[in-house]
Amino acid sequence: MREDRQNNEVRPIKIIPDYLVHPDGSVLIECGKTKVVVSVMIENKVPVFLRGKNKGWLSCEYSMLPGSTANRKVRDISKGKLDGRSSEISRLIGRSLRACIDLNKIGERTIWVDCDVLSADGGTRTTSITGAYIALEMAVKRYLDKEIFTENPLISKICAVSVGRVNGTRLVDLDFKEDSNAEVDLNLVMNDNFEIIEIQGTGEKGTFTQEELNEFIDDAKIGIKDIFRYFEIVENYI
Repeated sequence: MREDRQNNEVRPIKIIPDYLVHPDGSVLIECGKTKVVVSVMIENKVPVFLRGKNKGWLSCEYSMLPGSTANRKVRDISKGKLDGRSSEISRLIGRSLRACIDLNKIGERTIWVDCDVLSADGGTRTTSITGAYIALEMAVKRYLDKEIFTENPLISKICAVSVGRVNGTRLVDLDFKEDSNAEVDLNLVMNDNFEIIEIQGTGEKGTFTQEELNEFIDDAKIGIKDIFRYFEIVENYI
């Protein structure tokens, strides 16, 4: 049993909207000690493969600042190549957000989502996805208010949470200490109908059964419900 929260309870979440001045939408989202700044900026052009098709695109970049971890995280630009983990998480966030928006309704525009981790204590990718959706909703709302978008392209709300098994116990929203000792580690992205958008899972130090997978999904749904309650704070703001 955890000392600070129940096994199926997410960490306290704090969301500060309009954290940055210039983006169309931005938030600072804190999940426990994990902190991520997310910005959304909409550009009036699309990749070459979409030109002339009257359809938009959404792309994401994820990175961790040097001071976000106990040992300094070397910037990708210093290594001369994109970190494999950063690239994989960028694609995950992009896929997740494209599942909640109809890109046929934004014209030939690209929505750029940037997630920068200020402090990492487990769950940086899930926190980034949750914050990215909120910032995206803010940006879309502003484009609707300006009548740049003629109809709402958002299909559903989305957020994400981690679940896992640590020392034989199932836990929701793992912090770094729990995650680094997990026998099983999964990340789930769901919409507000509790339909699964993506599951990333692995037996870090063992295996798990199909029955256990179903239990992990049920645990994730509990966490997802809790996270969606925080959305009301931002929706009242915008």
